[in-house]
Formats: sequence, C-alpha cells, structure tokens
Amino acid sequence: MTTKPEHLLRLQSWLSPAFPIGAFSYSHGLEYAVEVGLVHDRGSLVDWLEADLRHGSGRNEAIFLSLALNAGDEAFLEIAELAAASFATSELALEGLSMGEAFLATVLSAWPNDALRERAGLLEVRPTLAIAVAMACTAHGIDPTATRHLFLQSWSANLINAAVRLVPLGQTDGQLAQAALEAAVLAVADETSVATLDDLGSAALMVDWASMQHETQYTRLFRS
Repeated sequence: MTTKPEHLLRLQSWLSPAFPIGAFSYSHGLEYAVEVGLVHDRGSLVDWLEADLRHGSGRNEAIFLSLALNAGDEAFLEIAELAAASFATSELALEGLSMGEAFLATVLSAWPNDALRERAGLLEVRPTLAIAVAMACTAHGIDPTATRHLFLQSWSANLINAAVRLVPLGQTDGQLAQAALEAAVLAVADETSVATLDDLGSAALMVDWASMQHETQYTRLFRS
C-alpha cells in the first residue's frame, strides 16, 4: 500500500508528542527508575527503553497494534478486550487507557469518519492507545507498515521527553537517545508485523516493578 501525503500528515499529527492525549503526564515507571538511579544518563535510558521495546510492554503494544490493524470486527473486539486487560499495574492501565480514549475522541472530533465512529460504537471496553491508533488508521486507510513504525517511534519519543525532564538530560542527548533506538524500532515493527496473540509476553520485569513502586513514590511529577 502506498502512503499518501495526507496520510503522512495525519500520522505526523496523531503520533506527535504534542497531540493532546496527555502523554506528557506519564512516565511509564521511569520516574521511579530515575529516583533510585537505575536510569541516570543517556546510556542507561537507551538500555531501559530498548529492553522494554524489544522484550516488554512496547513489544506487546506493537503486537496489539498489528493484530488490530488487520482484524475483522469480531476478532478486533477480542483483541481490544485482551489489550485492555493486559497491563501489569494499575498505573500502566491508567496511562494506556486514558491516552487511548483521548486519542479516539480527538481524532473523531478533528477528522470525522463514519467507519471509525461505527467501529468505536462496537467497543465494550475502553481502548488502549494501540487499539485506538489501529482503529483510526484502518478507518482512514493508512498503510499498516508506516503506522507500526511511527507508533513505536512515538512510544519511545514520549518516554524520552519524560526522561529529558526527569534525569535531567539535555535536548541533544534526547535526540541522540532517539537515534540510538532506531534499530530497535525497525526490528520490533518488522517482527510484530507477523506476530499472533501467542507471541504476547514480557521479560522486562524491572519496568513493571518500577511502575508498582511509583504508585507509592512520595514525590511525583508524573501519573505513572
């Protein structure tokens, strides 16, 4: 499928860290990881995010996205339900579901689409961000390959932005971290394009642990 110019414009808008879904208020457990020194510079940030991207929730979200992009209505509802129940902690659930709802509402408001509104009406659970992105891109006929790549790029960019404020890192270090993660983004996007529900799983236990600890962290800037 050829990616049309208007589709690129929509992907750039929808997956920008500036898109109004509240991404700036979530750290995915990074705030606690910085607090205890697990993430303290650009190198440790890249290691942390690459592990989550290749082996943790980043990979799982990419699998849900890929499956939802290609699913009929019945299979889509099953995928959406499993995605909504897949979060390891309450804060990660708050993060994913809140951003998913905000994404869907914003896209429907600014880019009205009957097919998207119809599928949204079928949902029996709150959509995760991956599910909401898949719904919007399918309804607008946007290339799944471009969607996977830019979704994962956005996933890492949002967390790098959080780390720039938390560590703190300079803006250049943030961009160097983004560049260092390009190979992981490309690899995971390719790998998950042929994944099934049986491929879901996580070995990034430290991310889940940091999120659990963040729930009771005394001083917090972020909601997760």
